[in-house]
Amino acid sequence: MGEKKIHEDQKYIEGLLNNNSFIIQAIYDKFVPKVVNYIKLNNGTTEEAQDIIQDTLVTIYNQANEKELKLTCPFDAYFFLLCKRKWLNELKKSSKKEVTINEEILSKSDEAQELAFETSVFGEKEALFAEMFQKLGNACKDLLAATFKIKSMEDVAKKIGVTYAYARKKKSLCIGKLTELVRKSPKFNQLNN
Repeated sequence: MGEKKIHEDQKYIEGLLNNNSFIIQAIYDKFVPKVVNYIKLNNGTTEEAQDIIQDTLVTIYNQANEKELKLTCPFDAYFFLLCKRKWLNELKKSSKKEVTINEEILSKSDEAQELAFETSVFGEKEALFAEMFQKLGNACKDLLAATFKIKSMEDVAKKIGVTYAYARKKKSLCIGKLTELVRKSPKFNQLNN
């Protein structure tokens, strides 16, 4: 069996990546009402649904941008599954009981399940990274933030007012500390199992 065929709905992923307002509006018109309805049926509000939708779109964008996401199933199924998972996780966190899971809303496909799972894990890893990043000292946060924006370490060193050698050594130490924080987190083991 060869490589999976890219679905025609890849246009929605490309539209998000290119900030195409026409495609983004199409996503809101075609796919968002079903998500809002699902969340409202499951102890949520329209505002909570909008937050879940925004968070999901940002996660999809980030995965597409960093990992070149290729859609192999309909966008509708993929997007709905991601939103549904995020909402169910929110319900678990806030321990709201009574969740009505209406599976008929979605035509299940293994590809959509697989892609949604991959994107969910990607989003959770991003969130863990951001959480641990905030635990770093200000000097490390400033240095690493500068290296995310500026590719040249010489330019980073100039920007933060240190020598090139110091900036490289400090970056290495900061990345080591961040890696240690991430690996020691209980969430890290959950995400890798």
